[in-house]
Order: sequence, then structure tokens, then C-alpha cells
Amino acid sequence: MPRVPAVVDDLTIGLEEEVFVVEPDTLELAPRAAAVLRGLAGDSRFKPELLASQIEIVTPPCSSARDAVRILADGRRTLRERTGAIGAGVHPLAPVEGELSAGEHYERIEAMYRVVARRQLVASLQVHVAVREPGRALAVYNALRSYLPDIAALAANAPFQAGRDSGFASIRPTISTMLPRQGVPPPIASWPAFAEELAWGAAAGALPEARSWWWELRPHMKYGTLEVRVADTQVSSRDSAGVAAFVHCLAAWLATRHDAGETLPVHETWRIAENRWSACSDGIHGRMADLVTGATESTGDRLERLIDAMAPTAAQLGCAPELELARDLSRDNGATRQRRIADAEGVASMVRWLAEEFALAGGSSGFRDWSRPAREDVRR
Repeated sequence: MPRVPAVVDDLTIGLEEEVFVVEPDTLELAPRAAAVLRGLAGDSRFKPELLASQIEIVTPPCSSARDAVRILADGRRTLRERTGAIGAGVHPLAPVEGELSAGEHYERIEAMYRVVARRQLVASLQVHVAVREPGRALAVYNALRSYLPDIAALAANAPFQAGRDSGFASIRPTISTMLPRQGVPPPIASWPAFAEELAWGAAAGALPEARSWWWELRPHMKYGTLEVRVADTQVSSRDSAGVAAFVHCLAAWLATRHDAGETLPVHETWRIAENRWSACSDGIHGRMADLVTGATESTGDRLERLIDAMAPTAAQLGCAPELELARDLSRDNGATRQRRIADAEGVASMVRWLAEEFALAGGSSGFRDWSRPAREDVRR
């Protein structure tokens, strides 16, 4: 295979995926992540989270989405050998509040945000992309904001909360907005300007540390990456691969355009947020607006067009098959499958399906014939 051009071969990718620990028999949330982590002592792939029923699976920087998801899938299998687990943006049956993890850090969070902290029973797939050179990274950050709704729609996987259909493709962002600094981030004029914002936040007591800049896209000061935080945790590693490849290709595609001398557009935050609402509400079955003209098109068509535009970048990055998995998600993602199974068999049976799919690196578990629709039925 020809060497990847320098314009994209330095864009490494790393993943952080938050998953729910559940009781193997009942599939209810199990607030014993700390005990599971003690059994995994020394394994750097696993970290605690705010909620006592969550564990985060972490990968090192990788050259491709394929390599990163291979590590992620192995982590899922390792975890599944020790406990029950599911992948979703929200546990479909859990109550609205959960038990927090023990420790001073989490006690400070609870003291600051009180009951809201216990209501953050949400899980996301976070994608880190190292976009080298400060000017390039800033240009990609500002342009990538416009595509957060596309990622959110593609990765929507949280239609149920507390046993009921929320009516949303993903209820997770609505829950998250009880905390500050959520949703579409502001543009950043320059790195000194960003430093001033962080300094103001620290002085005001709003940002005790830079990682409290919780927007759905942020420059991660510790890792030197752009961290995309908009995607729900996915049902299976197969779905995670599609989301990871989509985000990696998107960052590389924008970086390539910047390197070619194009001035990447910086759109108004409120316009992006309007598309973001459609992504939360209707997912892949909604409509989104052009951020310049306001003309709308179906989200599914928009995603397919974007995937087509990024295909040459995927070939350069060596993740063309994984980007095709994103195309599958643009037609039938976690939210649509959760609803289809719940409609046919009930929410409890659907959660059993989530548990069975959790550690799969390939296709469906075959849990039910209707877990994946016929091709002609993928669009409602």
C-alpha cells in the first residue's frame, strides 16, 4: 500500500468509551465498578468514572480507527469476562439518579453540582484526534464544530430512559445540559484567547481545571488533541468502528483542506445548535439545514453525501471499510435498532440484546431476526 501522504499520516486517534456495569442476571445497573477495577489492577485500558456503575475503556494513540477499535473491542471482551455490561448513551431501564463513585474528586463534583451530578447516568464515546501544528489544529477545531450534529445523529443510541421511550433519538444531551458548558462550543479566535477564557474560568471558580471545559468538542490540553465528545456509547464494537472512522476521517478531511490553502468556514454557534437539536430529536431520520443558506435536506442523505466526500481520505488513512460501517449507521443505528426491538419484544428484552451485543467485534448476535431490518426498510 502506498505511504499515506504527510498531510494525514500524523493524525493519530485515541478512544475513550464509557460503559455501564450491570448485573448479569437482571441487567440492572450495578454500582460496583470499583470492585471490578480492583480485579483489573494494572490494566491501563480501564478507568473509573463519575458514576459507580460505569467504567471507561481507554486506548493509546493509534494510527488508524481500525487499530484503536481493535484495542477497544478487546477491552470490551475482557470486561465482559468479569461482569455484565452494556453499551448505550443511557441505560434504558435505570432510574434517573445513580450512586457516585467514592473519592475526593467525585465528592467535590457532588458538592458543586448536588443532585445534578447523580443524574448524569450517561455514557459517551469520545474520540481524540491529534491535529498537529497550532494553526492547523485551531482551524480544524473551528470548522469541526459545524459537523457535531452529523456525528450526533449518526451515533444516536439513547432513545429510552427509566423504561420509557423519550421520543428522542438520544436523550443523553438533554440530561447532560443540567451541567454547565454543554453542547456546541464557542469558536476560538486564537490560542491566547483560549488561554484567557480558561484563566477567567479559573478566577471565577467555574473551571477548577482545564478538563472542566465540557463542551462536545474541546482542545484537550493534556493530550494535545481535539476531543470529540458528542457520540453516544455504541451498542457493539462494530458500531464504534463506524463512528471512530467517521470522526477520524472528518478531522483529516478538514486538515487536508486547510493544508491546501482553503479557509475553513466558522459558522454561528446557534445555527449549529439548531441542527444539533434535530440530531438529538430525530437522529438519522431528521432534517438538517445548510449553515449558510438555511436550505434543508434529510439527515440520512446529508450523511451519505459527507461519507462520499470523505472516501478518498478514508483510503489514505486505511479505514475505508470502517467508514462504510458509518454508512450502515446512517441508515440504521443504535437508536433505530433499540426502538425496533423494544416495539417487538419490550424494553427488557431489548436490554438483553444490548448485553449480548456488547462484546461483539463483528456483526449482530442474531438475537432476533428483526434486530437488523431488510435493506428496503432501513429508512422510515
